[in-house]
Amino acid sequence: MVEPAFVFGLVLPLILLADTSADDGFRFASYINNYMVLQKEPAGAVIWGYGISGATVAVTLCQDGEAIMEKVTSVKAHSNSWMVVLDPMKPGGPYEVVAQQTWGGMNFTLRVHDVLFGDVWLCSGQSNMQMTVSQILNATRELSNTEAYQSVRIFSVSLTEAEQELEDLAKVDLQWSKPTSENLGHGVFKYMSAVCWLFGRNLYDTLHLPIGLISSSWGGTPIEAWSSGRSLRACGVPARGFTQSDSITGPSKNSVLWNAMIHPLHNMTLKGVIWYQGESNTDFNRDLYSCTFPALIDDWRQTFHHGSQGQTERFFPFGFVQLSSYLSATSDDKFPQIRWHQTADFGYVPNPRMPNTFMAVAMDLCDRTSPYGSIHPRDKQTVAYRLHLGARAVAYGEKLIFQGPLPEKMELLADRGLLNLTYSQQIQVERQDKIFEISCCSGHQCKWLPAPMGTFSVQTLALNVSSCRDTPTAVRYAWTTWPCEYKRCPLYHPSSALPAPPFIAFMTNRIPGHLSKLAK
Repeated sequence: MVEPAFVFGLVLPLILLADTSADDGFRFASYINNYMVLQKEPAGAVIWGYGISGATVAVTLCQDGEAIMEKVTSVKAHSNSWMVVLDPMKPGGPYEVVAQQTWGGMNFTLRVHDVLFGDVWLCSGQSNMQMTVSQILNATRELSNTEAYQSVRIFSVSLTEAEQELEDLAKVDLQWSKPTSENLGHGVFKYMSAVCWLFGRNLYDTLHLPIGLISSSWGGTPIEAWSSGRSLRACGVPARGFTQSDSITGPSKNSVLWNAMIHPLHNMTLKGVIWYQGESNTDFNRDLYSCTFPALIDDWRQTFHHGSQGQTERFFPFGFVQLSSYLSATSDDKFPQIRWHQTADFGYVPNPRMPNTFMAVAMDLCDRTSPYGSIHPRDKQTVAYRLHLGARAVAYGEKLIFQGPLPEKMELLADRGLLNLTYSQQIQVERQDKIFEISCCSGHQCKWLPAPMGTFSVQTLALNVSSCRDTPTAVRYAWTTWPCEYKRCPLYHPSSALPAPPFIAFMTNRIPGHLSKLAK
């Protein structure tokens, strides 16, 4: 928070002396700069900054030297901040934003140029979101492919943490910029996020309007660090200090990244968010993730809606990447559990707990030879492509397939040793595999047994469950850390090439959902 540059009632010589620092105190918020993208219609973009308490601030939007809009406000006494909401603008540009502070007969002027109006997306998470274009497959070709995307602008937040919520960013790694091979391939796990960039590039190819991309991610971080205290308390997450876990290498204290890397952006008008995180919670508060992740989404939505004076939609689109595969030394089911909890234990999104969300399934994008470890697969192009399909459907209302097939009905034919699954979409069986399992129970003892795939048709699949001599109680699909090889899962949607998501379902249910009991 900027401190007042003076106190009312001081004698004239001191006031004149203070005018020099008044110019320094008048500024835009940290992320309002040349080359930025502001959110287009139907929302109004928020412009804000700091100044001298009580001063008048006029914000003018100009194009080709002509003023086309002016908004006037005053600097608040308690925060030394000012804010205006621009009228909704059609996509395009460039524009110039001019802010002029008037106080005591003195005027100070700020300008940012080459401003576009389009859709603004925030990209956050841990290292798989943080990976740069230089780290992914076909990096050289991707880094050279920027010339046609100069209206896709990028911004990257510095890695910082804070004990209290900050109103503005303490540091910025990359100010708003046009994409270049240098800023897209800036080192290893530096700026700019490859998933963020490729997602925005796909949107631009589809929508043909400016796209603003804000990268704010930190590798090896649990969801608790990105969550506000409100959302953590709602899920019963205890307050704590340093966390011991091999999966956590970054900051782990509650809310420290929310405070420093997300909350300072909350006045911004956004179109939506994409998220890639979860690996660091496989060994930490794993069973709470089905609460903490939906709670994070809820809280971010409420905070950005309020901070933007209602301009960011209350239930803005929120996309995420379901965890990919990992070569683990153990055969536990921690990754499958997190994948399931990422959907609030429904197996699909949107769902009643997670409205207006979309998911990119990534379990078939494994990478045995990744130089960054198998937990960091390099095919971020397919991840971004699948994310953008979800965005087109959920955020932009297109009628298209954006998620692979899930069963909507099960029929147990015990006398024939078969379990018939009926899918809500068409299925394409790429290969028959023992990727399905049946839970076989005797008394209070249950064990998972293979359920080989049998006959299939356009939307049905028969599983052989004859190995269960007792009572079949549940079925699950792809419930392993490494379910299949690269793009070789058994089930896909035939036209979209989207893999069937993992699921777990009780025999008493007909669709995956509300099934966390067995998953735990």
